[in-house]
Formats: sequence, structure tokens, C-alpha cells
Amino acid sequence: MRIRCVHLLCCLALPSVESSTAAASALEAFKSLDYRYFVAGGTCAAISHGITTPIDVVKTRIQANPKKYTKGMVQASLDIMKEDGSEVLLGGLGPTIVGYGIEGAMKFGVYEVMKPVFKALLSGGSGSGDGQQALAYLMASIVAGAVAAMLLCPMESTRIKIVTDPGYAGKSFIPAFTKLINEDGFLSTFGGIWAMLAKQVPYTFGKQVSFDMFASALYIFLHSLQENVSYLTDSTVKWAVSVIAAFCASIVACIFSQPGDMILTETYRPQKAAVTSSRRGRVGTPVPKPPQSTFSQIVGNLYKEGGVSQFFTGTQARIVHVGLIITSQLVIYDIVKQLLGLPATGSH
Repeated sequence: MRIRCVHLLCCLALPSVESSTAAASALEAFKSLDYRYFVAGGTCAAISHGITTPIDVVKTRIQANPKKYTKGMVQASLDIMKEDGSEVLLGGLGPTIVGYGIEGAMKFGVYEVMKPVFKALLSGGSGSGDGQQALAYLMASIVAGAVAAMLLCPMESTRIKIVTDPGYAGKSFIPAFTKLINEDGFLSTFGGIWAMLAKQVPYTFGKQVSFDMFASALYIFLHSLQENVSYLTDSTVKWAVSVIAAFCASIVACIFSQPGDMILTETYRPQKAAVTSSRRGRVGTPVPKPPQSTFSQIVGNLYKEGGVSQFFTGTQARIVHVGLIITSQLVIYDIVKQLLGLPATGSH
């Protein structure tokens, strides 16, 4: 009887011991936080998003007014420059660099920090979490995407106002951000947080998890070819892996996050205020802007307008946009990481 009681107590205590071990391993992994991932992430995001600002402006205009721009991205670009001048293509450059620099630092940094944490938790502290690697990466990307969304939301709301709202046209980041706060309050800059999460979480998963997976698979494949192909040096393999894996990741990220991107643009579409008229023909006072729709209402309205296909408006422009951003971003990320003494993605 006494032996059975001891055995029962051991069985009850075992899960708590395993949980304690897993938690200790996760804490140890978290303590290994490396600032270099944050530096590399912020650098690559600011550069890649900055150089593609003109494409993003055209893409956002198409999404905000699809009935006006119906002849493709090139014609839309020409129409926009004809109407508003070529300088309009740099609209939102300031908040893009600031916002995505901060967002990239946190997204890449948090993702890299949380990968070993979740791997330790899922492996129960045993250190053999290879079977849970994909799940650990997925969970890390969700956390990283959520953190990035919180930080990016005010910057993105300002950028989209500059691009789509005539009242903000031509303004740089600080004046536009100040105007937005004065008009609607600081909390209004987080009005699109659900839309931002709908975009950023799938985007982070599609971009960073798939980049890790593609890079690892490509290293295995190309290393197996190095014995028979003399020109496949280690340097060549690193460049080939970075570019190919980044391009593949860009397609995955674009597909996964396109609906969220459409919801985000619709969330920040400028509300047109009605204007009352007097009997003497004079223009009266503007009627206050209608309250902003909720996340579920925006999703429902988009679906009513064109079904599922409505969520993929502007996909052609976004494939070009996202492809350029992610391919350049992840290649720059790998370069900066290696300059800072970190291994290339997928090589370890």
C-alpha cells in the first residue's frame, strides 16, 4: 500500500517537475537575448520599405479607389503623377522609414528571441525540440507579429492618411501625425489595430517562418550538390539561398496577408462628410463624420462589394511591392546579420 502511494505521488509530481524544467529552459533561452537581431531587422526593414515607397503609394491608391484606377499599375502611376505631380509618389516616406524601422527591429528581434523560448517550452526542457520546430517558429511569429502591429499602428495610420486623404496630402510625418492626434485623439491611431493584426500576423508567419524553412531546405539541397559542382562555393551557396528563399517567402507572405492589407486600407479610408445647404443657396456647416466602422463591419462590407475576390483587390501591384520588399529585406537582413557576427538564416 505504501509503495502504491509513493508511486502515485511520483506520477503526480512528474508533470510539475517537467513543467518547471521547461519553464527554466525557456527562461534561460529568453536571457540569451541578442541585440544584433534587432539592429539587423530595423536596418533591413527601413531600407527595403523606404526604396519601395512609390510602389506602395500606387498600391494604396488602387485599393482606396479601385473604380478609378482600373487599367493596371503602370497606368495608375501615370494618372497619379499627372494629377498630383511626381513628388506624390514619395508621400508617406517619413512614417514609412520610422514606422517600419521600429517594426522591423521588433519583429525580427522578437521572432529570433522567442524561437528558442517556445522550442524549450514545447520540448519540456529536454533540449530535443526538433519535432516541434515548425510549431515553435509559428508561435514565435504570432508573438512577433502582434508586437510589431502594436508599434506600427500609429505610423501606418498616419502613412495611409497622407496617401489617401487630401487633407493630409504633402505633409511630412510629424505634422501629419500631430494633425491626426488633434483631430481624432491619440487612441484613434490604434483604431485599426484589429486590421493591423489581420495583416501583420499572417505576414510575419508567411515571411519569416517560410524563409527559415526554405533556407534550411535549400542549404541541405545545395550542400549535397557541392561535391559534384565545383563552382558552388560556400559564398555562392549563401547568396543563392538568401535570394531564392527570400523570393519564395515573398510569395507566401503576399498571399497570406493580402486580405488583411485590404482590410487595413479600408479601415483608414477617409470618411466623406456630408454638407448641409441653406435655402439661400449658401453652403452650410459640415455634418460630423460618421463613426468609423468596426472590424467585423468592414469585413462584411468588403465581402458584400465583391465576395472573396474583393479582398484581393490590388494583388498584382502588391505582388510586385511585397516581392521587392521581402526579397531585398531578407537579403539585407542576412548580410547585416553576418556583418554583426551572426550566422546566415538556415545555415545552423
